[in-house]
Amino acid sequence: MSFMRQGQADRFLAVLGGVFALALLGCAADPEPAVETATETIMGDCGSVHGADICTWGETMGGEVTAFGATIPMDAITGAPEEAPMAWPPEANAVVKLPDAVATATGFHSLTVFWEPHGHPPGAYLTPHFDFHFYSMADEARMAIDCVDTSKPSAIPAGYALPDVNIPEIGDLPGLCVPTMGMHSLPASELESPEVFEKTMVVGYYQGESIFIEPMITKATMMQRQGFTLDIPEIPGKPAGARYPMQFRADFDSTANAFRFVFSGFPAEAQ
Repeated sequence: MSFMRQGQADRFLAVLGGVFALALLGCAADPEPAVETATETIMGDCGSVHGADICTWGETMGGEVTAFGATIPMDAITGAPEEAPMAWPPEANAVVKLPDAVATATGFHSLTVFWEPHGHPPGAYLTPHFDFHFYSMADEARMAIDCVDTSKPSAIPAGYALPDVNIPEIGDLPGLCVPTMGMHSLPASELESPEVFEKTMVVGYYQGESIFIEPMITKATMMQRQGFTLDIPEIPGKPAGARYPMQFRADFDSTANAFRFVFSGFPAEAQ
């Protein structure tokens, strides 16, 4: 009887050991649960354009800015008048501050919106369109741009040109410099094209340094209510400490009846 009891005990211990080993293997095989980091939206300011509020915002994940942009209601587009008073320098329809966290992380401070009911020279841009300038400089510095300094950057994006343009009744604009805006570099292929443009990415400069990126978009394009993307070129001469986005897209939200301009793809370090 004692032998049978010992055998039973041995078998019980063997089974128990196997179960314990399987439990350990199961624990080792279970991966650590993924920690999900939610995207948070931080709001900037809003500015009224043709009776609708254009608002800026940023997105963060784990405390890092991953995107910034603006929401453009279609009412701001459809409400644009066919005529507007001529002013020199042009007056912005709105100047909208970006969130402080975006300015700290990327160097981008504000958005200016201009409605051009007849377009402007050069020829490809003589069509009704909107200028959306996103500035990598403080607004006080932007307002101080008087175009007296006609120096151009030593390098501009590949495939771009920085033309000198004559505007009737205004005169010559070196580098297409507009007071309170800056110089405008544009894709050379568009400057040479007889076709009217639809949408493009402008890169702005002053005193040899990049100061803005600008989606310039015709009213007709925005009236299509369809999303699109624009290439952002590699930009030489960025301000010290600035992190320029590498991607731009315009998403259309049919429920909100608004575009959402999104800049993303920031380098890990300022360049």
